Amino acid sequence: MNDQHPQPSHDRRAALKSRHRRAIVDAAAELMTESGGTGFTVDQLAERADVSRRTVFNHFRSLDDIVLEVFGQMLEAIVDSIEANLTETSVDGPGTMFAELAAAIRSTDLLTPITRLKHLLGQEGHELAPSRAALFERAISDVSVRLAATMTRRHPSADPLVVDLMCGALISGGAVTVQHWEQTTGGVDTEASRQVWAELLERLISVNRDGYGSVGPASS
Repeated sequence: MNDQHPQPSHDRRAALKSRHRRAIVDAAAELMTESGGTGFTVDQLAERADVSRRTVFNHFRSLDDIVLEVFGQMLEAIVDSIEANLTETSVDGPGTMFAELAAAIRSTDLLTPITRLKHLLGQEGHELAPSRAALFERAISDVSVRLAATMTRRHPSADPLVVDLMCGALISGGAVTVQHWEQTTGGVDTEASRQVWAELLERLISVNRDGYGSVGPASS
């Protein structure tokens, strides 16, 4: 009796679907990088991915869903870096959970991926178009959810609501802080503008740690 069985057809189909999905996402990322935005069509995407239009829509409901997946992969780098920095953080005493997260965020380059993300969304001035702003918020929300899961694993006895509020406030606040950084520096990445970012980030952390009445007027 032959004990060797051919690979089930459903495994082959699953592998093909996975390759197609990967090709679509990679093609979208390439088109976004080349054009500096998200203004490509389904036909352009299908041609670049070497699949049919039908295959594109078999995997994704809309172009926005594809763009969101690309953004999600970009923002994975933020969470990966924060998680790596968390493993190197050791803080004792009251407020340990917040202090750990704040220290990890200070050590993480939030500026580069968030500014790139906003550029790819097609920012005009300092405002995003409503549809793109919604995508940006969804991507940022996904980062907050994953970060909250990480903090919950590190502090299993913590109140889940507190963890969600803390992570949501810091990550969403980081996006707002980037906007203020852009307004102050013109969005040019230099040593001087990085110093402005560090100062704004400290204000963000202080406000979330000590309350909204804890920080005085911004220095001129």
